[in-house]
Amino acid sequence: MTKIRLPEHGSTPAEGPVTIGGRAAFAMDRRRFLSLLGAGAAGVAASGMLPGHIRQALAAGGVLKVSAPANPSSLDPMTGGSGQDHPFLYTVFDTLVEWEFESLDPKPGLARAWTFPDPKTLVMDLQAGVKFHDGSDFNAEAVKFNLDRNRGDARSNIKADLINVEAVEVTGPLQVTIRLTNPDAALPMILSDRAGMMVSPKAVQEKGEAHDRSPVGTGAWSFVTWNDNEKVVVKRNDAYWKPGIPKVDGIEFSIIPELSTGLRSVMAGQNHFVYFLSPQQGMIAKRAPKLTTFTGPTLYCIQIYFNWARKPLDDVRVRQAINYAIDRDAFVKVTMNGIGEKAITNLPSAHWAFDQELAGYYPYDPDKAKALLAEAGHGDGLDLHLGGYPDQSSVQRQEFIMEQLRQVGIRVRYSIGTIPEASAAFFGSEKKTDALVSAWTGRPDPSLTYSLMYLPDAYYNGGRGPVPDELVQAIADSRATPDKAARKAAFSQVQKLVLDKALVCPLAFLSALDVAGDKVEGYKPNLLNKPKLYDVSLA
Repeated sequence: MTKIRLPEHGSTPAEGPVTIGGRAAFAMDRRRFLSLLGAGAAGVAASGMLPGHIRQALAAGGVLKVSAPANPSSLDPMTGGSGQDHPFLYTVFDTLVEWEFESLDPKPGLARAWTFPDPKTLVMDLQAGVKFHDGSDFNAEAVKFNLDRNRGDARSNIKADLINVEAVEVTGPLQVTIRLTNPDAALPMILSDRAGMMVSPKAVQEKGEAHDRSPVGTGAWSFVTWNDNEKVVVKRNDAYWKPGIPKVDGIEFSIIPELSTGLRSVMAGQNHFVYFLSPQQGMIAKRAPKLTTFTGPTLYCIQIYFNWARKPLDDVRVRQAINYAIDRDAFVKVTMNGIGEKAITNLPSAHWAFDQELAGYYPYDPDKAKALLAEAGHGDGLDLHLGGYPDQSSVQRQEFIMEQLRQVGIRVRYSIGTIPEASAAFFGSEKKTDALVSAWTGRPDPSLTYSLMYLPDAYYNGGRGPVPDELVQAIADSRATPDKAARKAAFSQVQKLVLDKALVCPLAFLSALDVAGDKVEGYKPNLLNKPKLYDVSLA
């Protein structure tokens, strides 16, 4: 049988010959080699006569076209404020630690190994030979720069991620030692999220705040352009350090907030892939020919964020009343076609850290809600200003919530904007709304979920409102040991305190629903419901 050994992508003629049928041929880069194979080889591959791994190699390349539901808030992981940023960020940035798609168990990333020599010290050994897109070296100095920037820069939205980091030391060209003020067993998984995305120090120093819109990382693709509310484009990183990745030459993200329109773009062949669909779109997709639907559980929690630092939500009785006023079972049935799970806490019932004893908290009880409002001095009702989004699914949820709250005497008005606009209006400095109907998109470690939403200076603590000392301590306890049983006990205390104080109103967990056209191969959904596209190829 004829043997074909393809050169690695980005190889040069000096790297050796191409072997065809046992004979040494002249060396060439991969694209030129494939072009010379021409239509004959392509036809053989399409007919199935070549082995599968060779067909996959011949098919690799092309531009993957993706329908994305939201414009990024920023393309610098430190300054962004939307959970919808991640699919964009994952293309440009690697993380120090990565995770398994199905379980979120940690695995090596830019850090090839790590150890805790003592509870307050984390030592990370780094991958060798990695370059940033601007040609500068990834090394221990770059990691120190990033971690110091993330925890100390005035513009950082992720300081709470690294709250236990006291100092970052360079202890070798490819080794960093992180000194902690308190034991933090969750830190490796925290470094699989924004805090562990490594930006180029050289680029940040040269570009300043402009790095938000022209990012430089070590990822499988490098940044090309970002046209607001239209398109984000990235191209293959020819020097990427992981062999065989990426499979496509580029990705074009088209920003299409209306999910039905995004699905139609895939059905029409204008895009190859759409993610974050609602159950309504899923029913349509399953009836369409040549489409593949991907579903699965997620940590994506639809909820009402409260600014509990100002009236009327500074009164715990008002926040509790809202939790009693909404029928979560009906919410799932009406707004999600029954596909999803009602939410009691910020963790789904199947999560290892969920406390099953809390499952009966805040049953639907409009009479209890009215009594609490009356006790709080709002027997004649009150007015509430909520933020929300304009897409069809969000509007349906917002209308449901408005009607439920109306029945207990809460008059709601909405300010509608895109995800970055509405998020900034609530979480940003202006604090334009009392609450926000949005979602918590999940984090690899549950301690990060609770730290980012409930610690005093956390970005997702909408009003930076006061937090009970016992909640701060319980969150710290959840990070103090790697022992899972001890962590689960601490998380039980965290969940109960958040419920007692009604710091949020969780409503439902979405099921993942992504749709791909017939050319897409290799896609795998993950528990965070934030697509990573490294292994995706186009047939």
